Amino acid sequence: MTGSALILLHPDDNVLVCRAPVTAGQTLTIGAVQVPAGADVPVGHKIARTALSAGDKVLKYGAPIGSMTAAVRAGDHVHLHNMKSDYIASHGRDAASEQRA
Repeated sequence: MTGSALILLHPDDNVLVCRAPVTAGQTLTIGAVQVPAGADVPVGHKIARTALSAGDKVLKYGAPIGSMTAAVRAGDHVHLHNMKSDYIASHGRDAASEQRA
């Protein structure tokens, strides 16, 4: 399915989570396709399951957790350097007090 280094948490997710460290160039099996890892990625971090464009929503656990700020290909690291969190902005204290007003 996704190889021993990666885990798919929900069928709708467009990212996989590393359950073992991944090294740049390592061959990753994503579905029926093999792709080289774009960078070293530590355990717990995300790797793109499909190519993502700037502005695309990042789905983890079947829910949006952020938006891409730069395009990545399948096998690339998805992290703060190429995505922004939409969750924090929409679920912070300011957002909660605005909803009550």
